[in-house]
Amino acid sequence: MGRGKQEKFAVNATRANIVEPGKENYEQLRGRWNQDFFPQDQPLVLEVGCGKGEYTVGMASKFPEKNFLGIDIKGNRIWKGSTLALEGELTNVGFLRTFIENIDQHFGEQEVSEIWITFPDPQPRKRDIKRRLTSPRFLEMYHRLLKPGGKIHLKTDSELLFDYTLEVLEERKAQGLIFTKDLYQSDLQEHTMGIYTTFEKTYLEKGVPIKYLQYSVG
Repeated sequence: MGRGKQEKFAVNATRANIVEPGKENYEQLRGRWNQDFFPQDQPLVLEVGCGKGEYTVGMASKFPEKNFLGIDIKGNRIWKGSTLALEGELTNVGFLRTFIENIDQHFGEQEVSEIWITFPDPQPRKRDIKRRLTSPRFLEMYHRLLKPGGKIHLKTDSELLFDYTLEVLEERKAQGLIFTKDLYQSDLQEHTMGIYTTFEKTYLEKGVPIKYLQYSVG
């Protein structure tokens, strides 16, 4: 491990806005995030695979009436999001370091109001389909965590992942499904919110259309 990563991990261990293995509250907040982690009891929004946390922090800044958690396994990326949150003096945002497939160990049923999936690895090989963050096994897990009427959002540059996700959702008869294959040229631009991840900026500079969809859980 490089020295830079070691230093960031050491900082992460001291930060109250990061929950990770080794800390006393790790795996102790299931069903109690609003009571024991956030100062205010507000709708809880997750960003799975949050990377450097730009989207999580951006949403927290725009919507102080909601609580936001970015989830990722990469500690050096979470360090960046945590730093942005502290610099912005935001108390309605935090970060959880864990594997996405384990998030049901950290949240109770119907504890979450929204889930954002932003630019996940499309896992293009057929043998990796089950690892896609919009595969049925992940969607079923998300649905258990969401309140009735809760929403799931996907933003991606990947045509393959987007088409795959639409097929899965059509098979599941997803409620209130809206989507576009070119978000910034569509009538759904309000969902951009003026927040961009590092990946999104790169794709836009290359002229790659950003795909977006949203649906509700019954």
